[in-house]
Amino acid sequence: MPELKHLFDFSLHPQMGTFISQTLVRLLVAGLLGGIIGLERELKHRPAGLRTNLCICFGAAMFTILSSALAGVPSDSARIAAQIIPGIGFIGAGSILHQKNSVQGLTTAATIFVVASIGMATGGGLMLTACCATLLLLFSLVVLGRLESFWETRPQTVQYEMEGQDFEELMDITNGALMAENLNMRSVQIIHSNGNAKVIFVVDAPKSAQARFRDRMRSNDVLKKLRAFSVQEQE
Repeated sequence: MPELKHLFDFSLHPQMGTFISQTLVRLLVAGLLGGIIGLERELKHRPAGLRTNLCICFGAAMFTILSSALAGVPSDSARIAAQIIPGIGFIGAGSILHQKNSVQGLTTAATIFVVASIGMATGGGLMLTACCATLLLLFSLVVLGRLESFWETRPQTVQYEMEGQDFEELMDITNGALMAENLNMRSVQIIHSNGNAKVIFVVDAPKSAQARFRDRMRSNDVLKKLRAFSVQEQE
């Protein structure tokens, strides 16, 4: 029995040291980097937030570590890790919403794809590469996002509700205002009640174009009421 205990201690200590120095550190770093990116997504109220990005980065690192540890021969060391890419593609595809004339969630899907690669780099021991990739991703999400807003290159999705007595004339002035700003409406709903016509539609356009469209609409006497509801901006 003492010999068995000595053998157990001898084999356990090196494994525990390797686990703490390599595996545990890599998993913690992966969770930290994924959490940082997820926090930025969470603050912007995106579908894939803190927990999602943290789990993706942590899971990718875990699979990369397991792929190397469970490989029977060196040529199989990347077999499990190779399946991360199609799996992440499936998750990213689920985050993309396709509607009439618009697609939302592309940035979220791309972020998930990059977060998985950061997890793989961390699991493979490429800490510097993973940290640099995280900084570049945060730069593109935060700084470039603000530049897009400043230059008004990112479209906003706004739902409009307008009312008037003459439906045909109401649509004429609406189409005229849209054509003047080179805009299109989608998801059109028409409701007739109490002698009035209510039209509900959605316009995707930069902030300045949305403001000019509203000014054109409010300058017409045919329009009784115009309300605008900002929807989540496109990514």
